[in-house]
Amino acid sequence: MPTIPKRPHYHGHRKRLRERLMKDPRGLADYEIIELVLAYVLPRRDTKPLAKELLARYASVAGVFQASGEELREFPGLGEGAGSFWTLLREVRARFSEAPLVRKDVFSSPEAVAELAMARFGHLRTEEFWVALVDNKNRLLAWEKISAGTVDQTTVYIREVLACALKHQASGMILVHNHPGGDPKPSAQDVDLTRRLARSGLELNIRVLDHLVVTDREYYSFQHMQLI
Repeated sequence: MPTIPKRPHYHGHRKRLRERLMKDPRGLADYEIIELVLAYVLPRRDTKPLAKELLARYASVAGVFQASGEELREFPGLGEGAGSFWTLLREVRARFSEAPLVRKDVFSSPEAVAELAMARFGHLRTEEFWVALVDNKNRLLAWEKISAGTVDQTTVYIREVLACALKHQASGMILVHNHPGGDPKPSAQDVDLTRRLARSGLELNIRVLDHLVVTDREYYSFQHMQLI
């Protein structure tokens, strides 16, 4: 008589974990949150050990989900599926943060733009330079990438920034770039570029409202520090 294969032990555990999630999401431990996410990538594996290993390496839930797809693909026990899924999660976060662009929200503080930037490229290992363009009521018109570079610099041409602003008929712009090293403090070159852009923008009646330097979890505002 053929034997009926037993279901893996983690199936019952996973079911109970999902029930706990629905009743009290905050009651789950950090590794349990990661474990459940991994279950969608690796449905036929016990994901608890992997979740604990990821948490040990990256120290927090935020650290785990800020890991790049490349890192996840190379992590023992994971692979292409996990890397793709993590990239998808990051893109969902970025698009959720970009909702103000769709609604044409009014930006009254740098936090909203900083959130856009941290979600979109704060985690990257190379520098990117973006610009948020607004109308005369500070409503967001466009959110554009100007350039991408290396781990510690990106080349920015003033004429390209101003051409982008003119294309969208913007009356103001917020400059944004990331520091992959984790320190948002601007360099002397950042300060010089900001001043030159501000001077050039005035000639075209385009205001430089702020320059934000972001990492994956914090930012520096030129306006707050009275550098603009």
